[in-house]
Amino acid sequence: MMNLKKTNLLLSLKSVSLEIPLLTETPLTIKSTLINSITGGKFQRKKGKNYITAIQNINLKVYEGERIGLIGHNGAGKTTFLRLISGIYNISSGHLTAKKKIYPMIDKSLLVSTELSAIKAIKAHYLLINNTLVGFDDFCQNIINFSGLGEYIYLPIKTYSEGMISRLQFSILTGFSHECLALDEGFAAGDINFQKKAYDRLSKFISNSGTLFFASHSNELLEKFCERGIVFNKGSIVFDGSINEAIKFYIKKYE
Repeated sequence: MMNLKKTNLLLSLKSVSLEIPLLTETPLTIKSTLINSITGGKFQRKKGKNYITAIQNINLKVYEGERIGLIGHNGAGKTTFLRLISGIYNISSGHLTAKKKIYPMIDKSLLVSTELSAIKAIKAHYLLINNTLVGFDDFCQNIINFSGLGEYIYLPIKTYSEGMISRLQFSILTGFSHECLALDEGFAAGDINFQKKAYDRLSKFISNSGTLFFASHSNELLEKFCERGIVFNKGSIVFDGSINEAIKFYIKKYE
């Protein structure tokens, strides 16, 4: 196990589980097979209702300043865990205590209507984070310059290509620094010509965050940004230690 310097406790999970109800009419045998093959979660039926246990009996402590890589195959529970600790999902049982807000960068979706112009979307996000427009002009100019959208910033988002939307969203969400960050590698900017620029900005963005939870399939990125590694399998933690040992464990056990 990793010998961590204990400072201020940021996050504590005690026997935490997450059950997600299934509302489809798919036959149980088919549904169970799909869940096991795609999500890796545990299917069960209780009191006449069907559930998938996406997170099972998690016990974990995280201290301020830790940089944690989340490792596992698709459906192992990494992104669900990020959603849970950032408050998108509520736990079904156990106890979860977060001393600070954990900011999620998980989904490639805008938090505003696509009927709005991009500049209004930028303003809405700035207000959401800061509760004031003080400093907005400089922030907005940074987004315009980095995204390369130019005068298109005044057009409705619904007129944008997928690549333009990705550039806008990436630019907005990486425009701030955050004390605690939950990041999924699947969050990325679209255009090939934009990717190198985006990677450099993302590296700086991660470096400026205090505490990091980073779900990735890239051993190179995990080793670059993380010190501690947690391996997930079927919604449970099966290893917790240094990032190098966690990667070795995963390769030996699951690849």
